[in-house]
Amino acid sequence: MDALSELISILNEEESKGFKQYLKLRNKRNDTKNIELFSILKTVDINKLKRLYGSDKNKDAYHSLRKRLYESLLLFLSKKTFEKNNSEAHEALRLLVVSKFLLEHNLHKTAFKCLKKAEMVAEKLEQYSLLHEILQIKLQYAFLNDREKLEDLTDKIIKNQELLNKEARLNMAYAVLRQAFQNTQAHGKIINLNDFITEIAAKYQLQPTDFFNYKSIYQILHLANEYAHIQQNFSLIEAYASKAATIIHQKSASGNQLYYHIHILYYLANFCFRNKLFIDSEKYLNQMHIQMQQQNGQYFNLFHHKWIILHSLNLHFSGNTDEALQKTTGELSNLPKKFIAEDVIDLQLCECFYLAKKKNRQALKSFTKLQHSDIWYEKKMGVVWTIRKNLIEILLHAQFDNLEYALTRLQSFKNRYKKYLTQVNEQRIIDFVLLIEKYLLNPDIIQRQSFRDNIIFMQHQKENQDVFSLTFINWFIDLWQN
Repeated sequence: MDALSELISILNEEESKGFKQYLKLRNKRNDTKNIELFSILKTVDINKLKRLYGSDKNKDAYHSLRKRLYESLLLFLSKKTFEKNNSEAHEALRLLVVSKFLLEHNLHKTAFKCLKKAEMVAEKLEQYSLLHEILQIKLQYAFLNDREKLEDLTDKIIKNQELLNKEARLNMAYAVLRQAFQNTQAHGKIINLNDFITEIAAKYQLQPTDFFNYKSIYQILHLANEYAHIQQNFSLIEAYASKAATIIHQKSASGNQLYYHIHILYYLANFCFRNKLFIDSEKYLNQMHIQMQQQNGQYFNLFHHKWIILHSLNLHFSGNTDEALQKTTGELSNLPKKFIAEDVIDLQLCECFYLAKKKNRQALKSFTKLQHSDIWYEKKMGVVWTIRKNLIEILLHAQFDNLEYALTRLQSFKNRYKKYLTQVNEQRIIDFVLLIEKYLLNPDIIQRQSFRDNIIFMQHQKENQDVFSLTFINWFIDLWQN
């Protein structure tokens, strides 16, 4: 899908009508075809599109029209977004713009009232860059304001500048670390994560105590979550999760902080889930659901499927697999027109997992929905996710006695991932794969005590206490316990 079509696809019917009206008001000639082109692209009518500019010599005219339509749509969306956004941050920005206008027209008293109100909002929301702009305007016109001491104003500017610099350093470190995690997840690029994090923190002069606003809490918790996901060990980030939980309990979120607040609650719920603290996870999910409905539910759809996935996993591991399956299947049957592809893929894998745990052969049919190649999933979902998906497939076919096919898939898995697992020092997965192979070659081996002892040893290893790791290991225990 090209850029123009992508923009058009995000418009609802009301917005489409509004855009047509916007174009109609802007058009200075009656023969302008931008409204007609918009309608054609909205309905994806190829025949009408061909008739719009039929001859080859009109190709330049057609592309010029597309370009103008694209630019008009961007302007419309920016204007609409600014008008619709009633957040406190945007209100502070509006006040700043108005105050500049008033100062230029010598309406100083009213202008300073607007600036004071904008300053209070920006300070409350920890919008340091916006606050910087407000304070600079106040400084520029300080000679006209006898109600604020210049010394107090300069102290505010210095203090805010320090916070702004710290936020900038954190943003730079976050960008570098996130890129490194992305390369590890999507491309299997090998790095020593502990050393790399220490190096980046030293380079940007950051300490764990630099959790100072919702955005930075979100950023640090996001990186910690990614690190734990790659290591498949969420106990590694307990200190970060505890610190984040303490801070958000002491702070109330407002304005655009809500976006970060919801993310933080999700990460805390996920941390608890992965460490088998299902009741605590549900507490955070309940808080998350409440926050998702705030500000007229503007973030509800963005987080809804993530919430459903984690809620269903908590239900399953708390012994309510039927309810977990019902919620997952229900979501997949009623997908909205716009959804996040990664969330739907996770829903599909969850559905397959729950069916398999119920020993329902529909799990095999459900798994066929995941029809893309490993390369595609590695790019879309990450290497760790794709490895887990492959292991589920192998165990799934083994469970339903498709042993030869399972063995074939296992060999493909080893060919693709053994070198990678060795490089990232994931010997535990290599050992687990060897146990699967032994079982597929000789299912009766499950009756040998020596084989069972290996499984039980893995089950009690400290690094295998993640809920997903234990699920794979316990698959074997389920076999001999029937």
